[in-house]
Amino acid sequence: MTTSELVRRLRKSGDLRSPEWERAMHAAPRHLFVPDRAWCTPDGAGAAFTVDRSADPERWQEAAYADAAIVTQVDDGAGDPASGMGAWTSSLSAPGAVVSFLELLAPRDHDRVLEIGTGTGWTAALLSSRLGARRVTSVEVDERVAERAAANLREAGFAPALVVGDGEKGVPARAPFDLVHVTCGVTVLPPSWIDQTRPGGVLLFPWMPSFGDGHKARLTVTGDGRAIGRFHGSADYMMLRSQRSPGFGDLDRNGEESRTRLDPRTVAGDSSGADVAIAGMLPDGLGDERIVRGRPSLVLVDEAGTSWARCSYRGGADDFPVIQGGERRLWDEVEAAYLRWVGWGSPRRDRFGLVAAPEGQRVWLDRPSNVI
Repeated sequence: MTTSELVRRLRKSGDLRSPEWERAMHAAPRHLFVPDRAWCTPDGAGAAFTVDRSADPERWQEAAYADAAIVTQVDDGAGDPASGMGAWTSSLSAPGAVVSFLELLAPRDHDRVLEIGTGTGWTAALLSSRLGARRVTSVEVDERVAERAAANLREAGFAPALVVGDGEKGVPARAPFDLVHVTCGVTVLPPSWIDQTRPGGVLLFPWMPSFGDGHKARLTVTGDGRAIGRFHGSADYMMLRSQRSPGFGDLDRNGEESRTRLDPRTVAGDSSGADVAIAGMLPDGLGDERIVRGRPSLVLVDEAGTSWARCSYRGGADDFPVIQGGERRLWDEVEAAYLRWVGWGSPRRDRFGLVAAPEGQRVWLDRPSNVI
């Protein structure tokens, strides 16, 4: 497998459209950013597997140019990524995901860009090829990851400004930026990124709300402390470390029992826009499908961990059991939000957007003034 073959595949899929990014991919060959040992995770195209350059160089090369993510760190460096065991904490994203984000970023000549999350350095190399390395600043929170990225970039012949630090703070010393490109999941947009971007500049990031799937968010800075924009398709990234989810805790907690006629699979699976609406109306509500007592269940908890709920599915049932506990009735809130979305005509994801401001961020429908 080669860069040319990968380019042809990405053009066919529609992820790669611009000749500028095709040239960048040739200038920054992906294999230069693949570690000797890692864990390859094809997207729906087979089981994940270990890549080991010394043991199987051909498979390593194939993984380097596959449209697949490669996990390069687990448990913040405490584990062996090639084992496939542990929590994934850094990766080389799949080429299709990388390029589709860069196409949406749409930099112009001479733009200055801040990248949040250097990772292996491949995206910084692509940006450096497109804009010139002196216009690219990349910040990485993990010192060991940053050291490896610096070595990769040197080998590839690129020298962007690399900063080791908390990406949530940005890099004020090198501001203002025309673009902020984020390579990790974000639930709440840090105000520092808005402050460090010039009016009319763009923030592009994977918005990963606590409920439902992730989305590509492209926001434009207004100059008054706000950034406004829409969602442009799905995204699934590892979280910004300071915004990692607290998790669900005990899934089998007791609480107040009730029943509902709303199928929990409908709420969890109707991702055409319901997930965005629910995430907007319950910004502090975590939700996911899990198996509890042998049954598929929609499990809910608030970020404070003080309220919880679950609704379990049973085939052929007229209604479904609900367990809720704590200060709030989370299932009731989610059910009401879902039915409110239905009442709007079940708008799809591309009708929603986000406004981030000093007082917080809100999801809107159709226009920024229509905050939900």
